[in-house]
Amino acid sequence: MKSVFAIRHVHFEDLGAFESVFGERGYQIHYHDAGACDLACVDALAADIVVILGAPIGANDEDKYPFLVEELRIIDRRIEAKRPTLGICLGAQLMARALGASVYPGTAKEIGWSMLALTREGRSSPLNPFDQAPVLHWHGDTFSLPKGALRLASTAITENQAFEFGPTALAIQFHPEAEPEGFERWLIGHACEVTAAGVSVSELRSSMRQFGVSSALRGRACLTQWLARLYSSPGSTPKNRQDLQASYSNP
Repeated sequence: MKSVFAIRHVHFEDLGAFESVFGERGYQIHYHDAGACDLACVDALAADIVVILGAPIGANDEDKYPFLVEELRIIDRRIEAKRPTLGICLGAQLMARALGASVYPGTAKEIGWSMLALTREGRSSPLNPFDQAPVLHWHGDTFSLPKGALRLASTAITENQAFEFGPTALAIQFHPEAEPEGFERWLIGHACEVTAAGVSVSELRSSMRQFGVSSALRGRACLTQWLARLYSSPGSTPKNRQDLQASYSNP
């Protein structure tokens, strides 16, 4: 059976809307909870797909959270081997860092819903269901675009909302996996951050009721397209990291 290894940092930030897509396509999901299991024992190349999920910590915080070193190792090995890897929120930041880009505080915390604008490359990517659609954001840090990566999406606050590095590595800063079911756990688990940022819990709850169902449908469509593209040309060989980084330069 095909497998997905999902590295999870807080229990309520799971695969969400993505779980049903993986299940319908015959993937067995294995969660690896950072801080609870030894990521050093995880075979980086064993799974068909690795997903690195979000967390209320920074991608540069390995002095506080040493397991981040192992996550970077896993990402680095998978990118080098051209194995399908998906990063969401913190996962996207770690992918950017593994590719040599900087991760740093954004101009403002981006918590809540705002419109996503796709680049030309983004409109022809699996993110196309999200073009000019409201998406859920929950981050304070951002990252520079890695050399060799293609920017796929931006918002008014965050220029680099998503990138792809060849056909097998996709990094998404916003939350395409979020869905209304279970969202109350986000509001409880992130209570301190929401209060410190001056964001209204009532408005977040109301916006999820307004946008959540359609956003989850877009998220499932996005993942479905990404999986289809991964295996649409089994005979083709993705470029290696050096070739990709030589093909582009940061804007």
